[in-house]
Amino acid sequence: MYPALAGRLQLDAALGMYDAVLHIGDFAYDLHDDDGKVGDEFLRMVEPMTARVPYMCHDEITTARRNFSEYKARFTMPGEAENMFYKFEMGPVQFVCISSEFYYYLEYGTHMAINQYSWLDAVLKEANRPESRALRPWLVVFGHRPMYCSNFDDGNDCLSSADLLRVGIPEQGIPGVEPLLMEYGVDLALWGHVHAYERLWPVYGSVVMNGTAEEPYTNPGAPVHLISGSVGAAKHGSYPTETPREYSAYRSIEYGFTRLTFHNSSHLNIEQVSEDQGGAIIDSTWLKKTAHVPYLQLTRTERGFLKL
Repeated sequence: MYPALAGRLQLDAALGMYDAVLHIGDFAYDLHDDDGKVGDEFLRMVEPMTARVPYMCHDEITTARRNFSEYKARFTMPGEAENMFYKFEMGPVQFVCISSEFYYYLEYGTHMAINQYSWLDAVLKEANRPESRALRPWLVVFGHRPMYCSNFDDGNDCLSSADLLRVGIPEQGIPGVEPLLMEYGVDLALWGHVHAYERLWPVYGSVVMNGTAEEPYTNPGAPVHLISGSVGAAKHGSYPTETPREYSAYRSIEYGFTRLTFHNSSHLNIEQVSEDQGGAIIDSTWLKKTAHVPYLQLTRTERGFLKL
């Protein structure tokens, strides 16, 4: 994490601006380096913030080389899956964390991805019941590697036409996750991995499904995906492609972080804060929902199906 950004987040937390922090991978490079001293130093850096608000984190690619043992030993998240996938509730939001790395490190077995899929199906089904949605209308899924993006990065895996987490690995009997997001009406999907910020139009199956031309994020026909990896923006030289994908709405490689404010059951404000510009908000949009239901239940008129 960029030290100046850590300082800004510490100050914001001290001022009571946040109820929780989500850190979705790539915390440090690497936690286990120098007999764990790198990990110790990272934790000391974020402690002023994590001592004040819940710090909900997710496994990182750099710990995968040791079967995520460093991550598992240092963090305790809710649930019974060794911190790898879990859920928690906060105010009007049901948060669900999943591990994308199960799809990329098959040397540890395919059972982890399959077990997680079954768990996710059950969790989202429960969260989408009318009684659950009345209590917590917003449903947010987060993980490390994005299902969509239009930036170059070290591996360029996000530029492939079929992201493994999204479509699965059929030859291994591992289903993709994206259909579950659509089926159970997930409102927002948050990702990291790519060291940049990218806000997408509502999308499913690579097809843009905006609400309307005037208000694309009002009652959209698919989940909204957001990549918030700019805490480590320049670490690996991610940069935008010359021609973004049609589902890309806004991109930035400035150091920064994303701020989510759930105002009520119908309005979510998304802001991107730039550390390069002294804390200025460089992107802001509103996701508005008059009803939180599976997208397939919406009529064609309600979900728009506007392809830009």
